[in-house]
Amino acid sequence: MSELDWLRVADRNAPWSRATVVVAGIGVSGFAAADGLLEFGANVVVLDDADTAANVEKATLLETLGADVRLGPGSTAQLPATADLVISTGFSPAHPLLVQAARRQIPIWSEVELAWRLSRPDRIVPWLGITGTNGKTTTTQMLESILAAAGLRTAAVGNIGRPIMETVLDPEPYDVLAVELSSHQLHWSNSLALHSAAVLNLQPDHYEWHGGARGYRDAKAKIYAGVEFSCVYNVADAETERMVEEADVVEGARAIGFTLGTPGPSMLGVVDDLLVDRAFIEQRKDSALELAKLDDIHPAAPHNVANALAAAALARSYGVGASAVRDGLRAVQVGAHKIELVAERGGIRYVDDSKATNPHAADASLRAYGTTGDGPDDKVVWIAGGQAKGTTFDDLVRSHRGRFRGAVLIGVDRSLIAEALSRHAPEVPVIAIADGETRAMRQAVEAAVSLARPGDTVLLAPGCASLDMFSGYAARGDAFAEAVRELAG
Repeated sequence: MSELDWLRVADRNAPWSRATVVVAGIGVSGFAAADGLLEFGANVVVLDDADTAANVEKATLLETLGADVRLGPGSTAQLPATADLVISTGFSPAHPLLVQAARRQIPIWSEVELAWRLSRPDRIVPWLGITGTNGKTTTTQMLESILAAAGLRTAAVGNIGRPIMETVLDPEPYDVLAVELSSHQLHWSNSLALHSAAVLNLQPDHYEWHGGARGYRDAKAKIYAGVEFSCVYNVADAETERMVEEADVVEGARAIGFTLGTPGPSMLGVVDDLLVDRAFIEQRKDSALELAKLDDIHPAAPHNVANALAAAALARSYGVGASAVRDGLRAVQVGAHKIELVAERGGIRYVDDSKATNPHAADASLRAYGTTGDGPDDKVVWIAGGQAKGTTFDDLVRSHRGRFRGAVLIGVDRSLIAEALSRHAPEVPVIAIADGETRAMRQAVEAAVSLARPGDTVLLAPGCASLDMFSGYAARGDAFAEAVRELAG
């Protein structure tokens, strides 16, 4: 291995032509990382086991620019002997390629870490970072909309879809970025020092990737390291506040809470039907500033109000005025497959929350629909299942047993949910769809229609990942919407 000590402190002015950088994965972030590294003169090797048509097209572009691209099965099995740095685009620490890199003491960075380094020292743009088990994308979209309403040049980047490297290479500078960060990205990042950051919540997810609960928690907590202005935490989730207490931040950085209840000093919260700020005003001990109304948030489900408060806290930390918070929340268009009303027919609502890929997200979705009484109240027919990722459903079923009209289960881990329903809600009718193909969604909707009554909601909130049957949560949601439109007219 080459002894490139400068890599420890490398920035955009470093001698990149001396380094051979391996980019693991040619997806969206991998392509952006490779493209940026080539622009800075690095020797780039891109490895990906998938030789799909899309990957071949991207490989051709990168090869034209001078990269060495190796596609096909087994391409990521062996780390090139010349490697000085590895850019991981989501590979787990247990992947053979990264195990080899760690054994050879070769640095491993995320594309996020690379973008942070290459923005320094003369392209520095403040980052407002967001992580958490659920709500990251919605909160990032809200924050971007608020910042834009304030007249700032901004972009929603990171895990939300657009790689941060693209903003680093953009010739026009940004004022501030709304950055969604996943636990995978944070795991491979070690020098981030954000303007302000928020952890929205912490629930079981991705344990198999991180090697357990502690690894997942510690990856999320890294977002607070080095924060300069505000560490935003969820008052209802004590672990997020503990992360703030443990974080090594810049002297003077503040802890800012958000709550669905009445806020204390240094918090944002809800009073009557208003979102209010008791953190970024001079008289916060005995007064509050109105930021927006609940009616400005669409939909105004409790978890979405919490997302709005977190976005507002980050924007206020950056100095954005109250009117921009209101206007931004009014203007934001939440992405598809997030508590999205697909249709309403015969008094039955059909709602797509395919993005609820873990039990905590499904919990938030279920709280937005149906009632929990034992009488003839409006109920939920729950469509759930997929890849459970090592999580359990007992707490979820216990919390919502009175809300269910019935449950329709799909996917490879449907039996886990069926067992939880049998233990904690044996009175709830359950229909399991054994078909493992994508057409199973039509069968699931047919079954749900047979269970639902006028006033009910047929809710796709799977609580699981989708790759056992679909190409992603969006494809799963599209299949649901298509089946609903066909069957419900």
